[in-house]
Amino acid sequence: MSDNPSFVLRGINDVVFEQRPIPEIADDEVLVDVKKTGICGSDVHYMVAGRIGHFVVEKPMVLGHESAGIVSKVGPAVKDLKVGDRVAMEPGATCRKCDACKSGRYELCPDMIFAATPPYDGTLARYYNIPADIVYKLPDHLTLEDGAMMEPLSVAIHAVANIADFHANRSIVVFGAGPVGLLCMAVAKALGASRVIAVDIVQNRLDFAKEYAATDIYLPPPMEKDEPRIRYSERNAKKLMADLGIEERGAKSIDLVVDASGAEVSMQTGVLVAKIGGTFVQLGMGSPEAVLPITTMLTKEITWKGSFRYGPGDYPLAIALAAQGKIDLKALVTHRYTFDEAVEAFQTTRLGKSADGKGVIKAVISGPGVSPNDL
Repeated sequence: MSDNPSFVLRGINDVVFEQRPIPEIADDEVLVDVKKTGICGSDVHYMVAGRIGHFVVEKPMVLGHESAGIVSKVGPAVKDLKVGDRVAMEPGATCRKCDACKSGRYELCPDMIFAATPPYDGTLARYYNIPADIVYKLPDHLTLEDGAMMEPLSVAIHAVANIADFHANRSIVVFGAGPVGLLCMAVAKALGASRVIAVDIVQNRLDFAKEYAATDIYLPPPMEKDEPRIRYSERNAKKLMADLGIEERGAKSIDLVVDASGAEVSMQTGVLVAKIGGTFVQLGMGSPEAVLPITTMLTKEITWKGSFRYGPGDYPLAIALAAQGKIDLKALVTHRYTFDEAVEAFQTTRLGKSADGKGVIKAVISGPGVSPNDL
């Protein structure tokens, strides 16, 4: 049986619509009729580069992993979901048997089946089969579009609430005011941050961040000709601290730095800005190698942590914060497309703005036959 239109990446900048078979489901799975899918930077990167690190697209792959939909079929072992339930989908199925899974860090599972990560198909299709325990019912007052946004929100929650263990009355600097960086700011604010500082090289992103969740914004100066990156970062850190009244210790210091940009100078600047004894979380993926001020890191006893995807409790907390009105997801969705407009949606996201010049924060594609206005 085949009635499963899918958006498929065949090669670099080679995408097509294909009919795929409707997936069969295992006893502990559900079949979801996908209604909303957000476009992630990783989806675009696979399209334009054909790989991310050691994940290489070697055969046609359905794109998409930020999705929500309606349960259309339920396996016989599934007890907590029923046909018709509106759900957010956590797009990474783990083995449940390895040390990482058993220790409560299943995001590190070596046998992760993650949507739209080679060689596994993603969710930009009519139907997607998924284990029931990583599918979450949405409260009635949240939309399916909100449900699709739970994926990037969970990335931010994992970094700020889980990995960094951020608490109320602490301060944070977030480098990168893209979707995930903005959500890191929103999570910190929802958790009671005393100060939320946004850093980006694009002024209109900073302006949005200030309206959305940041208490302060900072636009770095340009790099001088032939200036070494580490010297620039030292100059940038001094200016940031001077402009915003940041100190290395005490009430005016920065408890947590999150780099959501992946830029080497952001990492360097972040280490220099973090307070003595502070925490740095690397979230953004950029260059696979970076030069860091190691002596500063050790003399300040910086706690350096990596954050990858999301783990236990992150999706439920995301839904709870959105349901309680503590995080506004609707403000981040700037562009909406039909399923047939998926190519345009990806192109707009890649360029960072649509043909009318409007900047993109998050573009969402509706499922086959679903109107973008049907949230």
